[in-house]
Amino acid sequence: MRELLEDAIRKFNAKAQTDEKLRGELEGVERKVFVDLKDGPKYHFVLKHMEIGAVGEGPIDSPDITILSDTATLTAVLRKEMGPMKAYATQKLKLKASLDDLLRLRKFF
Repeated sequence: MRELLEDAIRKFNAKAQTDEKLRGELEGVERKVFVDLKDGPKYHFVLKHMEIGAVGEGPIDSPDITILSDTATLTAVLRKEMGPMKAYATQKLKLKASLDDLLRLRKFF
């Protein structure tokens, strides 16, 4: 799972470097993200200065965004085998975040 998250972060960061529209949306945004897998490990990362930093293990204090899921669902979403909206609609993927953050998060997937 960690490798899939790190790969998604690399792709997001590469896009953020070249996509002016995305850079504009991320300007001044700092968010702590907690990934809580009910049947597996927990991870966190931070979006800051228009870039997502390294993946850390375990929870993070006062996350702005919490992604709740199971390993199989998040793996399928990150591998593009399942759409994030389908996972969300079937409640296999739950998100705790502001509406603005939810809209930003869709760019990660």
